Amino acid sequence: MPPYAPEPESNGRQRELFVAGVVLVLAFSAMFLSGGSQQQIAGVFQTSFLRPFTEVQLRREVARLRGVAVEDMRSLVDSLTLMLITHAAVVDENETLRELLVLGERAGAQYRPATVLRPGTPGSESMFLVDVGAEDGLRQGSAVVGPAGLIGVIREVRSRQAVGMDWTHPDFRVGAMIEDGSAYGLVERWEGEFREADRLVLNGIAFNQSVARSSRVVTSGAGGIFPRGIPIGRTQEVFDTEGSWRKSYWLDPFVDPASTTHVLVLTRDVDLDATRIWPGDSIAAADRAPVSGGAS
Repeated sequence: MPPYAPEPESNGRQRELFVAGVVLVLAFSAMFLSGGSQQQIAGVFQTSFLRPFTEVQLRREVARLRGVAVEDMRSLVDSLTLMLITHAAVVDENETLRELLVLGERAGAQYRPATVLRPGTPGSESMFLVDVGAEDGLRQGSAVVGPAGLIGVIREVRSRQAVGMDWTHPDFRVGAMIEDGSAYGLVERWEGEFREADRLVLNGIAFNQSVARSSRVVTSGAGGIFPRGIPIGRTQEVFDTEGSWRKSYWLDPFVDPASTTHVLVLTRDVDLDATRIWPGDSIAAADRAPVSGGAS
């Protein structure tokens, strides 16, 4: 039996040339047919020999269009999300400005409106700048307040701007009292394990005095720096007891300094009683509003 041998390559080339020639003859002949006949022939080829190729092409085109649609939808969702975030921020800022306007009307000319600017440098997280200064009547120790209450105090005054610190600063101290005057103490910052965990503590409460949970705490006016009656926060559970003669309470602050952008700053004309500026209903509104807390 003769061994198997591959088909000569010349035969394969001849068949390919023959098929190509036939296709060319048919194509050339189709040019002389009528339009109807050409359409019929094209339909036969499309539904027989060319059908697998047209289906693959169709699927590729559908996949491409779906990819374009998904990308367009993703871009639309991103745009709408950004629009909603921007709208929410603008709504919140407008609400703050309206509340500050009402507060300014109650406070009078002794408080100047200002915009807060954060330096954004390491080590200055608790410091801020305001765009008013000595020419506007500010002095060192001027109280910085917002619609919900105390934010901080001015540390350095320049001609047209001033440097302040908020309640998250380690040096922050303010004389305070329970709103009804039943107990007095000192509010200061307690350092947490990280800056967002910083909190306020009401110290110096007599051991035999009982302070109810959620009691509202305001400035006492002691020391002549902060006017009396500026809201600070609400009491929580007991933080610590020192012997048997005094104890401390956690405070939930009314103001989150990190979200503060517009404030009022006290001028030289100190009003030693700010109770009328924050009436009971406004303090109650601040008491209901959740504060995210933490350092700025």
